[in-house]
Amino acid sequence: MTVHTDLQGYYAQRAASYEEVYAKPERQADLARLHQRVRELFAGQRVLEIACGTGYWTADLAATAAQVLATDINPAVLDVARTRKLPAGKVTFALADAFDLQPGVDVNACFAGFWWSHVGREVQDGFLDRLQARLGKNAQVVMIDNVYVEGSSTPIARTDAHGNTYQIRRLPDDTRHEVLKNFPTDSTLRKRLGGHLKDIRIERLDHYWLLSARFK
Repeated sequence: MTVHTDLQGYYAQRAASYEEVYAKPERQADLARLHQRVRELFAGQRVLEIACGTGYWTADLAATAAQVLATDINPAVLDVARTRKLPAGKVTFALADAFDLQPGVDVNACFAGFWWSHVGREVQDGFLDRLQARLGKNAQVVMIDNVYVEGSSTPIARTDAHGNTYQIRRLPDDTRHEVLKNFPTDSTLRKRLGGHLKDIRIERLDHYWLLSARFK
């Protein structure tokens, strides 16, 4: 059976069912904590959201932030995100490539939910360089992503020469997709991000981790 490797295509096909992943009973306590932390960390900020997807986390950002520029490369997920009931005048959705962020709305913070795990290890430094150029010195950065949990996470199918790990995921139409999905340790995060970020703080829960920091 054919295995597709187009990450953008995978998420386009998954747009309508994407948020089912947040319904797993064993993850509810962690998610409640993350919703609270996102609202606290971005209170009053002007936020650039990278890979906003269906807008699940955009709603938390909009609850307390001054402004949110929610971006994604995928029109299909943005169509879903735009249907959300959000505070009037607070959120702007935009089609944008996270690896080619253009000047525009003035922002002083960035949120990336479940994005870092899809960034190949060999291009992470370049991505951070471009993000820092877009945000500037002392801009706040917050990331949320998955912890690998045996029996709950999709098994790792292979590891490439750069150390990236991949999962095979099946969609409702029975197509199989190979998805790059890394699960970094705290020490790996600090080593990789330390050249760009300062004041790094990591909160590791059972199923997720949250990292907050500022650009140097």
